[in-house]
Order: sequence, then C-alpha cells, then structure tokens
Amino acid sequence: MSDKNYLAWPFFEARHAALEQALDAWAAQHVSGAHADDVDAACRQLVRQLGDAGWLRHAIAGTQYGGAGDSIDTRAICLIRETLARHNGLADFAFAMQGLGSGAISLFGSEANRAAYLPRVARGDAIAAFALSEPQAGSDVAAMQCAALRDGDDYLLNGEKTWISNGGIADFYVVFARTGEQPGARGISAFIVDAGTPGLRIAERINVIAPHPLARLEFSDCRVPASQRLGEAGQGFKVAMATLDVFRTSVAAAALGFARRALDEALARATQRQMFGQVLADFQLTQARLAQMATGIDTSALLTYRAAWQRDQGGKVTKEAAMAKLHATETAQQVIDAALQMFGGLGVVSGQVVESLYREIRALRIYEGATEVQQLIIARELLKET
Repeated sequence: MSDKNYLAWPFFEARHAALEQALDAWAAQHVSGAHADDVDAACRQLVRQLGDAGWLRHAIAGTQYGGAGDSIDTRAICLIRETLARHNGLADFAFAMQGLGSGAISLFGSEANRAAYLPRVARGDAIAAFALSEPQAGSDVAAMQCAALRDGDDYLLNGEKTWISNGGIADFYVVFARTGEQPGARGISAFIVDAGTPGLRIAERINVIAPHPLARLEFSDCRVPASQRLGEAGQGFKVAMATLDVFRTSVAAAALGFARRALDEALARATQRQMFGQVLADFQLTQARLAQMATGIDTSALLTYRAAWQRDQGGKVTKEAAMAKLHATETAQQVIDAALQMFGGLGVVSGQVVESLYREIRALRIYEGATEVQQLIIARELLKET
C-alpha cells in the first residue's frame, strides 16, 4: 500500500485528498491489474468507464461544458494520473489523452468549438488526440512540414504526422500545420480535424513496447473549415506550448505513480523472499536500495506538486514543470529497474507487474519533451533569469 502522507502536504486542499481516495477505491475495483489483448477496444472501454464515473470532467475546463471547474486544476489531474498509473498504465494513458487531446480546445477554442467537443470528451463519448509530431519534427517543432493552405473559408491540409497517440481510434485530432505567416515556429496554426474528414488517412499503426493506440496520419487535400482553427492564424506554436505547459507536469505525476507501484512491489518481495537463511530485506544492500528508491520518489513528488501548485496559483511553470518531468521520469526508471532486479529472473517474465512497469516507464522519458529537451528548457530559463 503506497504511502499517502503526501496528501497532507500544504500543496493540497481537503478536496484533493478526497479526490485521490475516491479514485483509488474506484480504480482498485474497475481497472487494477487489467491486461488487454485488444488494446484499441480496451482504450475505448476505459474512456467510457472514466467518463461514466465522472473522472474525465477534470480533464477539461468549463462547468458549462461538463468540466469539474472553470479552469483545469493541475493538482487534480496530477493526482488522477498518479493514481491511475499506480493501478494500470493504460487507464492513465486513456485519461491523459482525453486531456491533452482536448486541452487546446479548452484553452483556445471558440464558444462553438468548446460546445461541440468538450462535453463529449467529458462524458467519454468522443476520443481525443493531439497531432504535433512529424518524422523530422519531434522535439524541433519549428521544423514542421505539414502545411495548411487557405482556400476561401477553408484550409487544405497536406502532409503527415507520426507517433500520434490514439491514432486510429480518435474521433477528432488537434492538428498543427504550417500556415506560413512567418518563418519557423511563428508560422504554424492549430486545427480540429474530425476523424472522418475526407483526405485524412491512417497510414500506419505503430506497435510499441507498452502497447497503446499509436499511428502515423496522412493528409491529402484534407479540407477543414477556418472555424475549426484554434486561436489566431500563426499562433499554433503558442497553442501547443500552452497545452503542453498544462499537461507536462502530469507526465511527472504518471511516472510517480509507476514508481510508487514499483516500490510497493519491491517491499513485498524484499520482506517475503527467503535467501541464505533470511529474507531479502535483511541484507544491508537491499535496505540501502530501498532507501534510495523512497528518497527519489519523495523528491519527485515534491517537484511535481510544487509545479502543479504553482500553476494553479497562476504562476509561470516552464522551468518547474521541466524539472518535475525530468526528475520524476528519470527517477522512476531507476526505481523500477531496482525493483525488477529484486525479483531476479521472475522480474522479466511477461505479465509480472514489474515487467509491465519496466515497459511502461520508458516512453515517459521521451514524449512531451525528452529528458535532454527538459535540460535545455531549464538552462534557458535560468539564463533568462540571469
């Protein structure tokens, strides 16, 4: 049973502790330990379950659209992601993508856009996706080649996107394309593209070590009304970065959830595994490793919830969110590796919890800004302050 003392930290209000406790009980009953042979079907089911239970309300902004509040509560989405990740990685993914995929609509959508999409996301009736990356434009967003040409009251999209989570099952995609108002990042715009729009094709489904829906998309004269643009023309980079600023801290929270589960598994193993006439936990080497794991987890939690609290107070969190994501994902990788080592050969057997965690954590060190990108962000912010 993971330590819950952190819920008493001054970063949280009573409602946050109540939220975590309610979700923990719900997840234990509905998603804990679930394995999926059909990942697409499992994700659809999880989105439906999360919507029916009301958890997706926290992923969107605006009570009039079904949201839990007028703005997104960063501490709430972090607690939700940490709790779901501790129970089931795919459940965390399903929740996270509803938030990331619709976040730009919450932040920049017109009244008509918000009314058309956000209530469906909150209920779990529509699956959302965020389409930013391209084969040659992942961390370097300014290298984007997918283009949107104005044609009367519409735009024609041409190009491709890859590594798109929920690709192939999403009902709509928030797509970023070059509109050319200025060179580089200043000439990009964001659009809502419905999955059935002619000219949008799922070109390839991508299989990864921790299975979830992932695809490469192709656009060929895909006609999108100008009313589906989010924000002003040429402000797509701003839209993308503002959306990522909200949800980047929650990636740290998901890593924290994986790490907490790994420590739980390691403690259970260490106190039960007989070896050389004693249990594994009696060895000083084991005790030292457990201490390192627990200390790293608490450090990650402090960075994560500092960033979440600071954003909820209206503060700028570019540096703090980057620190949280960098430290929490790297530490979780180390904690999970140490937990797997304590299981010995059993740790690499398919279906074991630590084996699943080992596969789940690896992508978090890459997506929404790889560790190396977070280091650049932190250094850039420090130099600005200097």
